[in-house]
Amino acid sequence: MEVLKLSYRFKQEEIENIINHFDKNFYEKVLRDIEVYAEKWSLTSFQFIPSYSANIVFTCFSENLGSVVLKIGNSNSREIFTEFNTLHEYDGRRFCRVFDADIENGVILEECIKPGIPLRDESSLDKRLSVFSLLYKDLHQTPANAEMYPTYTEWVDKITKYMSQRQDCKELYLFMKKAQDICYSLSSMYKKRMLLHGDFHHDNILLGNGEEYRIIDPKGVVGDPIFDVPRFILNEFGDEITPELYEKINYIINVLEKSLDIPNKIIRECLFVETAMGICWQVEDGSTPEEYDDLVKTVAFAEATMDN
Repeated sequence: MEVLKLSYRFKQEEIENIINHFDKNFYEKVLRDIEVYAEKWSLTSFQFIPSYSANIVFTCFSENLGSVVLKIGNSNSREIFTEFNTLHEYDGRRFCRVFDADIENGVILEECIKPGIPLRDESSLDKRLSVFSLLYKDLHQTPANAEMYPTYTEWVDKITKYMSQRQDCKELYLFMKKAQDICYSLSSMYKKRMLLHGDFHHDNILLGNGEEYRIIDPKGVVGDPIFDVPRFILNEFGDEITPELYEKINYIINVLEKSLDIPNKIIRECLFVETAMGICWQVEDGSTPEEYDDLVKTVAFAEATMDN
């Protein structure tokens, strides 16, 4: 009797986490996909990255390509579709390369950036700002087919509509409604329809060979490049809202105003929009009522930075 040799054997805790974050059917899909694509793309040496986001992610080794990243999502995943097409359009220019995909099954094979140290690990704030600014400048390009991507305003509209139906967090809805109005105002002034990353922050900027940073995990969204700035600033927020944090965020915005040539006021408004949207996404993803006060404080902080 032949014994099946599994490409990767999940630990019990990993199994429970996958089932809790997704469901049992998705876990079984992952098991099947590992074996199918290990054979199809000649993959070995699977290492699980326990992020439990929209996808299940492995680093592995390909006979033909070297170190690669295998992402397994839901079948017909919109996120896999937009990520694949974004990486394909940028074709390795500052982004990691994409090698292959089975979009209908929600699977994608990408370049693994080595050593892959995230920008978050850089202790110098000025260095982090310098790296981000260099990557951002002249990055964005016009998509070949803008219709295949969501727009940034569609993101804002969708979460605003969702929050309007939540009766348990009306204060956050009011923040989101204000953010939607500001987003419309910004979009009337900044009208470029470029292909944005959509989640351009420290953990998606990795150190590659030759001390060069590369970008990973694009969401793929269409809008003006100003909307690709605030997610980075939002990820500089600390665990607590303090006067020191207010000073830090003011410093960051003043630096980025000069390095990116975007008016101070515009960056502050973008930050409020992005913060409100990000916090409301947390509500949509299942934040508990006990967490709402802290969520409100974070959005209120971003609102206060507009008054500087």
